Amino acid sequence: MKTKVTAVFDIGKTNKKFFLFDKNFQEVHKEYISFDEIVDEDGHPTENLSALQKWLKEVFNRILTADEFEVKAINFSTYGASFVHIDKEGNPLTPLYNYTKQLPEQIISSFFKTYGPKEKFLKNTGCADLSMLNSGLQLYWIKKTKPDIFAKIKYSLHLPQYLSYIFSGIPVSEYTSIGCHTALWDYGKRDYHSWVYKEGIDEILPPIVSTETSINMNYNGNRIKIGVGIHDSSAALLPYVRSLKKKFVLISTGTWSIAFNPFTEKPISEDLTDKNSINYMRINGKPVKASRLFLGNEYKIQVEKLNEVFGVDEDYHRTVSFDYDTYFEIMQDFTPSFKWESIEDDDMPSITYYSYHKYEHAYHQLMTELVLLQIKCIKKAIGNDTISRLYVDGGFSDNDLYIKLLSHYFRDKKLRTTDASLGSALGAAISISDTALNSKFLKKNYALKKHVPFIVS
Repeated sequence: MKTKVTAVFDIGKTNKKFFLFDKNFQEVHKEYISFDEIVDEDGHPTENLSALQKWLKEVFNRILTADEFEVKAINFSTYGASFVHIDKEGNPLTPLYNYTKQLPEQIISSFFKTYGPKEKFLKNTGCADLSMLNSGLQLYWIKKTKPDIFAKIKYSLHLPQYLSYIFSGIPVSEYTSIGCHTALWDYGKRDYHSWVYKEGIDEILPPIVSTETSINMNYNGNRIKIGVGIHDSSAALLPYVRSLKKKFVLISTGTWSIAFNPFTEKPISEDLTDKNSINYMRINGKPVKASRLFLGNEYKIQVEKLNEVFGVDEDYHRTVSFDYDTYFEIMQDFTPSFKWESIEDDDMPSITYYSYHKYEHAYHQLMTELVLLQIKCIKKAIGNDTISRLYVDGGFSDNDLYIKLLSHYFRDKKLRTTDASLGSALGAAISISDTALNSKFLKKNYALKKHVPFIVS
């Protein structure tokens, strides 16, 4: 008998993954690929959209004919801040512009001259001044600089919804993509910002539906439920929201460490100069307050320097466990020692100096300083909300120093780690499922672990 499965395409900037999950959300099949980037008309690297589309169809059509699986549903999780602009025939009109591409300064200044003041606008839309990362401004840029192309746009689809459109032919918008620091959404009004209507942008944005929406249709002779797609960060948050009854903050660690507070009463940061306080939306349109730290990127930079200074193997840092005596020593006359390369911090020295002869001491110093930055980041996400539980997933969830130091500094909170390697893909499967999750879900599916603070002697 065939196993009934939900298929999920989980599209990252580097790796493109395909999963099949059974009715208990257990992974039963996985494959992945990566494509070389192409360039847009300005020579900026971008996604090879045609290669991606071809792979999606090939993989899915092959799975539909597999003897061991019966696909009942399909959904899509992708990175955000990315639009696909299609004409009336459904063909893309432009490259998938990379969110790392800089908008021309005159476009930004023109926009804020019309729709400013800048600080108020950023506050209302819950995002920082991130240029093309505010994907809504991409539409303004195209309208002003490429009017011929803009006139041909029938719909502008966020990437998750474009992937859904490839299979369903039905254009939609949904909350998690709209709310991903796009500068489109007015969090106070709970509607598109007035600039969207004044520029006529709303006319090319399809109707908004719940992220839980699915389209039942006949696809190549198979009755399949097709999801509308979901932004990957919101997807990764969903299993926690669905299975936990008490309020929490999720710290999703990796190149960026992002602290998510989905229970906030006050989503928008008061600090208008803080570019690392951003907003997301839950699948029902409720705001998620988030604060980010370039943790993994800075860690990689500093560890490479430590390895060189102390002459150790590049993987040596993975062998260092927390040692209380070492920690006690560096805390006696603690002062910041590291000058960050990719993080702005008022307390950092003008140059990095190593005051220790042992790698282990220098590494403890590094991790202590990074965790202190992480604490500031988490506290910004918590704000004035009463949160007593922290969940950590991603690359740092198995870093012994990171976890022990975090539990030490947050002694008043319960700290848990999870192995959420399937994070966003599993969230995409759950979002179109009618299955209710309980508190045992994380323990069963995410290898939930409890952590207690170390005892100070």
